[in-house]
Amino acid sequence: MNQLKTNRQRGGAAHLLGPYGLVVILVVLFAVFALILPQTFLSGRNFNAILSNQAIPALLALGAMIPIATGKFDLSIGYGLGLSHVIVLKLIVDGNMPWGLAALVAIGVMALVGVVNGLLVEFGQIDSFVATLGTGTVLYAITGAITNGARVVPGDGGLPVSFKDLYDSKIAGVPIVAVYLLVVAVILWILFERLPLGRYFYVLGSNPRAAALIGIPTKRYSIYAFAFSAVVTGVAGVLLASQQQIGNPSVGMDYLLPAFVGALLGATAIKPGRANVIGTLVAVITLAIGLAGISQLGAQFWVTPLFNGVTLLIAVGLAGYSARRKLRAGAVAAPPPTLPGAGDDGFPAPGGPSSTAALEPKPAPSAAPAPATTSL
Repeated sequence: MNQLKTNRQRGGAAHLLGPYGLVVILVVLFAVFALILPQTFLSGRNFNAILSNQAIPALLALGAMIPIATGKFDLSIGYGLGLSHVIVLKLIVDGNMPWGLAALVAIGVMALVGVVNGLLVEFGQIDSFVATLGTGTVLYAITGAITNGARVVPGDGGLPVSFKDLYDSKIAGVPIVAVYLLVVAVILWILFERLPLGRYFYVLGSNPRAAALIGIPTKRYSIYAFAFSAVVTGVAGVLLASQQQIGNPSVGMDYLLPAFVGALLGATAIKPGRANVIGTLVAVITLAIGLAGISQLGAQFWVTPLFNGVTLLIAVGLAGYSARRKLRAGAVAAPPPTLPGAGDDGFPAPGGPSSTAALEPKPAPSAAPAPATTSL
């Protein structure tokens, strides 16, 4: 009895540790760096720097999460980030276009890129990894053609103040870019957790054939996923242009790896085995705290890519393990078929016919005797 109770307690602890294991790691990292670096790590300046510097990687991670939920990958988001931020600055600096209109043009271009990605994957029957890598390379070439390989530098008049404030402003001491991130996260959470569209994405990612059999237009929703991902990337590109204030055609690739680390690591938290919004945010915050603490300890410049690369490998491994564990749990939870007249344990129910008797053919009823006749 005690052994059974202990096993149940261990199972309950493992059940909780699965969804919230990354949250535990986050708390432990925070506590360790707070004890080691109390003067710098716990300062409001450090928190504002983390929120400000990690908002764009977090947005890209949320964008990468959308196709991952459908079982696809979009490797063009890094190149799309570079293209969209160059388009915004090019239209403002050389085209004298209002920055709001320039931002809408950049986001619209990225939405079109997402639709093209979806068409290549679904109707061109090209693997998403290969298709988006190819379109990303094309986007990089277009970015180089727009800038002629040089940076987009504002003139003597500089950029509009309102455009600079798009990234630099604060609300109640909190960087406004963190508020943008929160708004996008809430919208995506509603989409995935409260709307049929998000459930269709999950079904498509879990079993595309089953999704098609129950009447879900899989090709259409796959294109939607790529388009939404590209729109989020376009928003991140506009914010990057406001932050950098100089167009760099090669800047986007620096954000690709952290975005996928956040999205894949987030699939191991809150809802293990499934890409989800809250898990992605937890993963990005965990990575941000780890990188901030390491940099304040005086780590060399190469530690950051090493940290991201190792974390990506761990994230992919944990995501695969969580998915396999979820499948095994579903297989174990399925009840075995029982014979007719069987009880809950699969054996004949008390007082009922045995399974053997139930399967034996019953003899046909004998014919009724013919009425006696009287001879005259």
